[in-house]
Amino acid sequence: MTRFETRAPDRAPVRSGGGASARRLSISLTAVLAAAALVAAAGPAQATADPDDQQAVTGEDLQREAALEKLARSVDGDFYLPPSTLPDEDGAVIRSEPAEFYLDPVRLIEPDATVTRIMYASTDAHGDPMAVTGTVLVPEKAWRGPGDRPVVGYAAGTQGAGDHCAPSRQMAIGQEYEGPMVTALLEAGYALALTDYQGLGTPGAHSYMVRAAQGHAVLDSVRAAQNLGLTGIDAGNPVALVGYSQGGGASAAAAELAPDYAPDLNLKGAYAGAVPGDLQQVAAKIDSSLYTVFLLFALSALDAQYPVDLDSVLNDAGRQRLADASEACVVDGLAGHAFVDTSTLTSTGESFTDLVEREPFAPVLAEQRIGAGRAPAVPVLLSHSVLDDVIPYRAGRGVAERWCASGAVVSWETTVAPTHVGGYAAAVPRAMLFLEARFAGVPAFSSCWRL
Repeated sequence: MTRFETRAPDRAPVRSGGGASARRLSISLTAVLAAAALVAAAGPAQATADPDDQQAVTGEDLQREAALEKLARSVDGDFYLPPSTLPDEDGAVIRSEPAEFYLDPVRLIEPDATVTRIMYASTDAHGDPMAVTGTVLVPEKAWRGPGDRPVVGYAAGTQGAGDHCAPSRQMAIGQEYEGPMVTALLEAGYALALTDYQGLGTPGAHSYMVRAAQGHAVLDSVRAAQNLGLTGIDAGNPVALVGYSQGGGASAAAAELAPDYAPDLNLKGAYAGAVPGDLQQVAAKIDSSLYTVFLLFALSALDAQYPVDLDSVLNDAGRQRLADASEACVVDGLAGHAFVDTSTLTSTGESFTDLVEREPFAPVLAEQRIGAGRAPAVPVLLSHSVLDDVIPYRAGRGVAERWCASGAVVSWETTVAPTHVGGYAAAVPRAMLFLEARFAGVPAFSSCWRL
């Protein structure tokens, strides 16, 4: 396709008129799911390491981490600079190029798929045009199921806020923790469209937890995949949405926005795990905890997109924390901001939980509530662990209850897996079966009668 001139925008975008390959390995679904649990579990473990073990992560290990971060920051940086004029059509491909996807940082394990990095047009939370990047992956093996090959709009979990944290960059260097689940879906024969979300990779603040922006980015990534001209992928393919944690919120938002925003998609269903359906509840759960950096990510994103003037209520320490978090990926963010008392970061002595319960923050957080007057038109599977230590169980269950009250077909699954990561691993098998059933045309059963 013809590529736009690569240049930084000198004003807000407006609508216009018009490597050496490593050996490929075949990976079984069982192995992939086992790896998913191990890879996901590695994140928090690094943040809570015993101080006596710190010598184990110095010297050569630190040099290696620094080299990987440098590589992530340098992966085709010019590709991520949007043109000043964007296409009219949401999901229109602005540019694309061949890319790589590795499961390991040594870059030996490369799933058998065609990988394309994309930039595409979408719409932010306020209806303004935005350019978003992402990755489209199509299995090399032929689809042997009924009908056309399904396309999964994959919403990644929390990556961080720095541009180098974007999934499309992390996948290229074997550092993306969602890699095992992505590979499981590829092994099932599905094509994937995996968004980087607004401002993650591209200039500007990442739209972390901004409901509409995230939902639009997911839906338009699928449209972009269909517009690439890849063999067997077009507007007729059946579509499903998948995500957990931040990705669960994005998948859920996309599902409930789809009837109005993307009625053209042949959407069959959506899986959303550990949905942060009410951000005030989430804030109360994680404030001043191991996961304080997630609050910094969210408040920074909301401040960038709404007139809340966060800077006016932060003191110097708070402003520095916010600036540091804006460049952090999830693991270093967890380690660098764990157990910070957020009341020491504000000029009023209020905690972040106090802030989000009053003006001007409360109405903005209420706008991000999932299931507030909106519901999916397709069957959805929601899962949540009662032992989730990041997103409260009631925040996810509340989404199910609100959707059920609106007449949606909701399958609700409660797990008892310990921790947020454990809930992810426990939900994967059921999510895979749910997708298989939707694409096979099997009727969905609702759990609404027991909620």
